[in-house]
Amino acid sequence: MPTKLEKFEQYKQFPNCFTYLYNDYILENKHFNLYGQWNLNYFKTSYPIVIELGCGRGEYTVGLAQKYPQKNFIGIDFKSNRMWKGAKQSLESNLKNTAFLRTKVEFLDKVFAQNEVSEIWITFPDPQVQKSRIKKRLTHPKFLELYKKFLIPQGIIHLKTDNTIFFEYTLEVLKELGLPILYHTFDLYQQDIPKEYEEIRQIQTYYEQLFSSQGHTIKYCQFQLK
Repeated sequence: MPTKLEKFEQYKQFPNCFTYLYNDYILENKHFNLYGQWNLNYFKTSYPIVIELGCGRGEYTVGLAQKYPQKNFIGIDFKSNRMWKGAKQSLESNLKNTAFLRTKVEFLDKVFAQNEVSEIWITFPDPQVQKSRIKKRLTHPKFLELYKKFLIPQGIIHLKTDNTIFFEYTLEVLKELGLPILYHTFDLYQQDIPKEYEEIRQIQTYYEQLFSSQGHTIKYCQFQLK
């Protein structure tokens, strides 16, 4: 197994991996070079683009890409040594519909153009439970406004978390903003759920498996920003 530093270096060389951070792009407030061009210049298809925020090891991005070959998936995280695993697995499996991007969520409107993204997955983000860090929660209104800049009008956002405080906060924000909640459950694996949502159970992240094994209930919410 490569060391952490070796993973950093290999990530830079993988053809399915990209970085948009503290370089000339940010300093000059420039768009990423694939801005508005992900399908045209990278995926070479017109399939819908789905992004996963905080993708970690990338197992969810890879799992979704394998399950839905007619969609393109981009895993996004700040730590490239985490994404190394999913990126390497994608290359070894010859998955043409995956990519991995090292960046911060705050920069995504410089990475994706208006209406370029069809769905967003937020999988087990840091719940930022301290009240002083509420604005860092990925479902805070400032982030929801950011997502509107590149998500299609009818686009769907999926949230999975084990943290009750964060989940209840999200539901309250959506209610206050009058945003449609298509479905939500406080226990994805123990409660009966509609058949059309059963596939949500079929792919689990590393943290999802870990939290479930520790007795934590997994919460899920699907909503829109219209």
